[in-house]
Amino acid sequence: MKVLLIKDVKSLGKAGEIKEVKDGYGHNFLVARGYAKIATNEVLRQYEAAKKREAQELEDQISGFKDLKKELAKVRVSIKKPVGEGGALFGSVTKDEVANALKEQKNIEIDKKILEFDTIKHIGVFDAEAKFKHGITAKFEIEVVGE
Repeated sequence: MKVLLIKDVKSLGKAGEIKEVKDGYGHNFLVARGYAKIATNEVLRQYEAAKKREAQELEDQISGFKDLKKELAKVRVSIKKPVGEGGALFGSVTKDEVANALKEQKNIEIDKKILEFDTIKHIGVFDAEAKFKHGITAKFEIEVVGE
């Protein structure tokens, strides 16, 4: 019997491969435990359609990240903080503050977990980076001004 592996099976193959196995092993182990489906024409068509859909979604996600990278390259977000003597801030600028400022000022919604920048404890202009999936990074500037 031919089966389409849904999950990796040690000593048999990886997910997405079509394998010829004995009927008992295929029905009683692989199909019963959800490791494989019987390789009918309909199952193979559904699998190919799902693969195409996933590839399209991945392509759309990557192009979205690239568009966001171009948009962020032109951005300088401004954050107001209370200042002490010599331009030193009370506290420091947080990732949450930067993400909120991006949303409020530029209408760009970014998860604060992907933001990276050095600790900011003075007024001035600083570089920041957003690290998206698939190795795409976008650089932008943070301007810290005193209140």
